[in-house]
Amino acid sequence: MFDVGFAELMLLSLVGLLVLGPERLPRVARTLGGIARKARSSWLSLKQSIEAELRAEELKEPLKHFKNEIKSTVDEVKSGVDSLKDLNPMKDGKSVVDSLKDLNPMKDEKAVKTDEPDE
Repeated sequence: MFDVGFAELMLLSLVGLLVLGPERLPRVARTLGGIARKARSSWLSLKQSIEAELRAEELKEPLKHFKNEIKSTVDEVKSGVDSLKDLNPMKDGKSVVDSLKDLNPMKDEKAVKTDEPDE
């Protein structure tokens, strides 16, 4: 993080020893180590929460796309149903039964009903 090498550590230790003295230097080093540990753990926690939020946003994007597709499909179905509501089989004056009789393929042939089984 700070890119501190061995030579820099030795120089800092020597200056710390001269400024603080041999009695207080270990206590100060322990305190600084604890602060550095807490700062690092806080940084990692923040980093993990940001990454989790980014992953959640990445998952929301396909869901929005899927929602738009579903909405367009529902709109198409509604427009199809609305067009079927406008369809009226009685508009030319024929009843539904007459319309079905017109669809009978055997209307010109005379069908003979017999009770005898086919051989």
